[in-house]
Amino acid sequence: MPTVVLIGTLDTKGEEYAWLRNRLVELGGDVLVVDAGVKEPGVPLLADVSNTRVAEAAGGDLRALQEGGDRGAAVTAMGEGAAAILAGLYAEGRVDAVLAVGGSGGSSIAARAVRDLPIGLPKLIVSTMASGDVSPYVGARDVTLMYSVVDIAGVNRVSRAILGNAAAAAAGMAKAHQLARAARTAQSDERPLGDERVRSDERPLIGASMFGVTTPAVDAARERLDELGYEVLVFHATGSGGRALEGLAASGLLAGVLDLTTTELADDLVGGVLSAGPDRLTAAGAHGVPQVVAPGALDMVNFGPRDTVPERFAGRLLYVHNPTVTLMRTTPEEMAELGARVAAKLGAAGGPTELFVPLGGVSALDAPGMDFHDPKADAACFEALAAFPATERLDLHINDPEFGRRMADRLHHLISGGDAA
Repeated sequence: MPTVVLIGTLDTKGEEYAWLRNRLVELGGDVLVVDAGVKEPGVPLLADVSNTRVAEAAGGDLRALQEGGDRGAAVTAMGEGAAAILAGLYAEGRVDAVLAVGGSGGSSIAARAVRDLPIGLPKLIVSTMASGDVSPYVGARDVTLMYSVVDIAGVNRVSRAILGNAAAAAAGMAKAHQLARAARTAQSDERPLGDERVRSDERPLIGASMFGVTTPAVDAARERLDELGYEVLVFHATGSGGRALEGLAASGLLAGVLDLTTTELADDLVGGVLSAGPDRLTAAGAHGVPQVVAPGALDMVNFGPRDTVPERFAGRLLYVHNPTVTLMRTTPEEMAELGARVAAKLGAAGGPTELFVPLGGVSALDAPGMDFHDPKADAACFEALAAFPATERLDLHINDPEFGRRMADRLHHLISGGDAA
């Protein structure tokens, strides 16, 4: 049977977890309950992994956490311990899905617990916090959040329906995960000895960054990398996409990074809504992952609807991309600073790195005749980028197919053992 791990604070949510456990068993699943609560559980004998073990897994002591009176420290410790417990269960092949329910504290513990689990393993959190900014709980992982609607305080007519849906979703996802895992194992077992054909899930992975205004370039690069035997994962440069790319580059799963669209750096510098934070464009270099980079879409900063653009930007060149997205052209001064930041980040890289500069423009809006075409601003960026020595300047627009293909070929060269030119 597929195994669903229930992880939560049994000192405050014991009734709900007992109900969820029974429902999951009715749905044909095996269930393991991990108690991440600090106090004594409300439903005795429910936990398969006690809160004492969870605290010890974090290198702590449950009694000390209870007597310390610091709720924040206790929540942090139990989140770390729960993550360690889940890692061990996953290594033993005993996790097909994770389900948690809670308020802010329980959701925080659950989010930390599942953060290091691999992408593709189902992770579902039913939370009172799921109707607002969920980035602290999701981060750059494939965590599914379900809003609880009512507070998680007993099983009633409303919560029964919501928790029932959550149990059914977790059971279904766990079954699908179990079947997929079995199929992969069977496929490996059935391969004849000496058969060197590469299955699709064995192809080296490449992470690529893309925006709507750089899609043709990434499509050309992706097609070329596919021809060269890679599988390309494309990340939309919306802040969360950049953070996901950074996280995957740090995970060791990527053979290389084609960071063609570094636009999130502009939002971080100027104050747009799609910043991926100051650590964008650092993970590949810090972990020695081969990378080829371009200043894709550095000509723009992102905001929401036109009337949400801050007053301090009155008079700036704006472009209404659609009713919910307004773009602002970066100035020569901002472009110079962005070029300097990119050069500095790449200069600190510990792995093979090369920079490609499209002299004909850095986005679809930065082509001749388009709204953001500004050779002076681009030149300021390109001059600053020259501080990074491994730079190839091409007399092409970024969306010329040749530009993407050249980047792909260079990345393949770096991955296969060549050095940056």
